[in-house]
Amino acid sequence: MSNSQARILIVDDEENNLFLLEELLLSEDYIPVSASSGIDALAIAEESIPDLILLDVMMPELDGFEVCQRLREDAKLQTIPVIFLTALDDDQSRLRGLEMMGDDYLTKPINSQLLLTKIASLLRLANLRSQKSIQQVTAAWEVNDYISEKFRLFVPDQYLERIAPKGVESIQLGNAREEEITVLFCDIRGFTTITESQSLKETFKWLNGFFTQMSQAVTANHGFIDKFLGDAVLAIFDRTKNHAADAINAALTMEERLIGFNRDRTQYNLELPLKIGIGIHTGMGLIGTVGSDQRMDSTVIGDVVNTAARLEELTKNYKCSILASDTTINHITSSDWLPQNPNRCSSPLPPQSFKSRWLDRVIPRGKQKALDIYEIIGISTQVPDVSPSPS
Repeated sequence: MSNSQARILIVDDEENNLFLLEELLLSEDYIPVSASSGIDALAIAEESIPDLILLDVMMPELDGFEVCQRLREDAKLQTIPVIFLTALDDDQSRLRGLEMMGDDYLTKPINSQLLLTKIASLLRLANLRSQKSIQQVTAAWEVNDYISEKFRLFVPDQYLERIAPKGVESIQLGNAREEEITVLFCDIRGFTTITESQSLKETFKWLNGFFTQMSQAVTANHGFIDKFLGDAVLAIFDRTKNHAADAINAALTMEERLIGFNRDRTQYNLELPLKIGIGIHTGMGLIGTVGSDQRMDSTVIGDVVNTAARLEELTKNYKCSILASDTTINHITSSDWLPQNPNRCSSPLPPQSFKSRWLDRVIPRGKQKALDIYEIIGISTQVPDVSPSPS
């Protein structure tokens, strides 16, 4: 900080003292600002923070010690360097100045050269502290950004919007929101058999490669991963009016990604291609935090999750890859995205389409209510052909 930039507030109830100090500071290219009382000094500092204060002690109404104390109690003003200028030369007064956290204490008559040296020294020190503070704040923000990015690997943004609307620090146990969503549950067929012929490290490697492909398919279709469960993937789709179609398109994309993964499976020491089953169901889910004060997790709970998992189990029985419930199919047929003009496609979906084939009306394991299930098959046309359930 150069002298020409430094604003120094002079506080003294004697006009002669103010004049002399102003002239001294001007001779060194400082910018002097004067106050004839402690009250005026606080008002001036509040309006425009000075770089340093020369503070007389013996003043009416509010003495210098009280002014300094109020400065130190104000978060905005508490770091301003303060030099006491006073006729009080006793140890008790010096001790009081230290207690008020004054930066220096000079007795009158003032040695001009000593005062200028102390001013220059305190300004340099304040400048160094400011630079270090800026560096620390910058470093802290960089660390915070890095942590936030890493945190998002564990808790998706879609969860944070619901459980931490005011920032990560606002996360509390029980923060939750109920809404209609579509859940996709994907599981690897014969996982246990595959792992028996491999080392743990080999399994870990190809499993992460597989999850990467499945995650990209989910994200590309506006969904997010709730969690990885051993060899299974639980994904959530929440786009208003479009979440059911997003989930189906994600399932078809996952199948496409699996073809590419299997093509390169030899790098993972996989003898046979992987096969997956996918269950999709639409319904109400509660998205929030569960656990305890010591350990909590973000998740979605509700029948919608359990039903999607049960549909995935049924893919083995019906020898198909993707099963969707009637609620998912009905959500698509009733959504606004279906084109009004059959000759013109206005769908906001990715260029991936499908048809459905009704398979059966079943009561999934652990459920009491029957539902119609549909096999989902990808086709080359743009508009989905959703067949109605039997009357």
